[in-house]
Amino acid sequence: MAKRQYQTEIGQLLHLMTHSLYSNKEIFVRELVSNASDAIDKFNYFYLTDEKFKAEEWIGKISVTIDKEDNSITISDNGIGMNEDDLVANIGTIAKSGTKSFVENLTGDAKKDSNLIGQFGVGFYSVFMVASSVDVITKKAGEEQAYKFSSDGTGEFEINPVTKESHGTVIYIKLKDDEKEFTSPWRIKEIVKKYSNHIAYPITLNYKEEEKVGEEETKESKTVDKSEQINAAKALWTMSKSELKKEDYVEFYKSISHGDSGPLTYLHNKAEGANEYTTLFYIPRKAPMDMYRADWEPGVKLYVKRVFITDSDKELLPPYLRFVKGIIDSSDLPLNVSREILQENRILANIKQGSTKKILQAISKLEGEDMEIFTVEYNRAIKEGIYSDHMNKELLLDIVRYKSSSEDGLVSLESYISRGNSEKKEIYYIISENEKIAKASPLLEAYIKAGIEVLIMDDREVDEIVTPSIGSYKEWSFKDISTIEAPSNKSTEEQAAISESMKPLVEKLKEVLGDAIKEVKVSTRLTNSPACVLKDSSDPMASMAHIFRQMGQEMPPVPLILEINPDHEMIKKLSSLEDKVMFGDMAWVLFDSARIAEGLEIEEKSQFAQRVARIASKAL
Repeated sequence: MAKRQYQTEIGQLLHLMTHSLYSNKEIFVRELVSNASDAIDKFNYFYLTDEKFKAEEWIGKISVTIDKEDNSITISDNGIGMNEDDLVANIGTIAKSGTKSFVENLTGDAKKDSNLIGQFGVGFYSVFMVASSVDVITKKAGEEQAYKFSSDGTGEFEINPVTKESHGTVIYIKLKDDEKEFTSPWRIKEIVKKYSNHIAYPITLNYKEEEKVGEEETKESKTVDKSEQINAAKALWTMSKSELKKEDYVEFYKSISHGDSGPLTYLHNKAEGANEYTTLFYIPRKAPMDMYRADWEPGVKLYVKRVFITDSDKELLPPYLRFVKGIIDSSDLPLNVSREILQENRILANIKQGSTKKILQAISKLEGEDMEIFTVEYNRAIKEGIYSDHMNKELLLDIVRYKSSSEDGLVSLESYISRGNSEKKEIYYIISENEKIAKASPLLEAYIKAGIEVLIMDDREVDEIVTPSIGSYKEWSFKDISTIEAPSNKSTEEQAAISESMKPLVEKLKEVLGDAIKEVKVSTRLTNSPACVLKDSSDPMASMAHIFRQMGQEMPPVPLILEINPDHEMIKKLSSLEDKVMFGDMAWVLFDSARIAEGLEIEEKSQFAQRVARIASKAL
């Protein structure tokens, strides 16, 4: 059969693998053993539920054979196997969004890119860190034809039909000359013990060893075939917590996450009662690369009585917890449960509800640096949950963190309340494009002067949707400072008198700015700035802004309210300005400058520049 070209992105990936500077090359054993275990899981399901596979006597097993003379290692399984289409989909192209994201993050710097391998394992392709060539001989269960995939890790591969008696996969790895360490029985035992001890199927190591045989005086060397099981072969999540150490949980996590770092935290629970199930969940230290892709892949596998059912069900946990990895093993579901039944199953709904609460409780107990790491990686996902998961809203509000106008770092709502006015019970916030713009906003001036803390919502795309939906937290109501009266040391009577005196200026500004503004008001919120702009929260277009963003459409312009500071010298001088041309320039510069301060675009940039130039010329 003619040679085939790898998909371009796979070529990039293979180039990185074949020229890898990554020091932890041993992970290729973990990756291939993990793939073998997954393949056995999938066949085991059919073996137990499909009559046509029940005729044979079958026990899942993985075999590792090393050959020092040949400088090779062979890893085989009796799992589901692959046909030609599967080989192309799983090896010749990028099938998984996580791998897509991995490739998208490649920089071209070999050292930096090699470090990415440890953070985001890339399955089968890791073999090319140690292999000069690889052959994959495989036969899919229930099919007659077997196939052989061959590649040296460059730009091409071959797939040819071959003969193979039983279903499953054999991977023959011809090692590079400088990778002979992987033909050492001791080395393979060490790797399997470290990464794959709790793979649920027996892993057998086969190798040849020189032994002395005969009488003491006439002993001769003889090559003896050795075969021994080198893993515990007991699913970790089925074991009692008292039997396990932290190291066991960490290494199991590495095997299911295909990464090289430990988790941020983990939780292992066994539920008994109306529903019996075991869960083992991990929170990764780093968010999955596909977390914000439309084709994100779930990280939780479903088992029934230790029999693998699916790893592609996105409904096992709420979508906002898509970063969680782990296992759900139910004792109550039938083995032949269908995908349609899964989606509407009451038992699974109860497991989902209980698991979600346990996960959120575990997250809420994180402290110090661990909580900081979690917030950096997952704060946005928690905000999604606040909007969508009303049942766990209070727990999610305990976890979410925000920037503050007066505190360093990120603060919890609980800590905000501890510093707030317990009589008014109000949580003040401002939504902006980023922290820098928010902290420089004129809208904050009155609050800073009054010593009132304001939460900085600097992820407008999410915060504009989520925050108005919160309502309250522990009886403290959320208040958007752009829609409420700011604190003022002036009485109502004083403010009315000032507004009356400013009426002529307000009318002149309305006349000049026309349809560009909705209204001109005399502000109580400004102390240092001459003016600020606000959106009218009652305007239906303002409340629809997030809908337009979600649809990827341009937001129609929403007329703004201009507020002026009657105490500012510029406003006082503007009140008495007789020159109509200069007044017009000043009015527009005042308005456009206020827009810029809020991070908003000004439409006529050239006119703004010309007006500033004319004003500066007169001033000089």
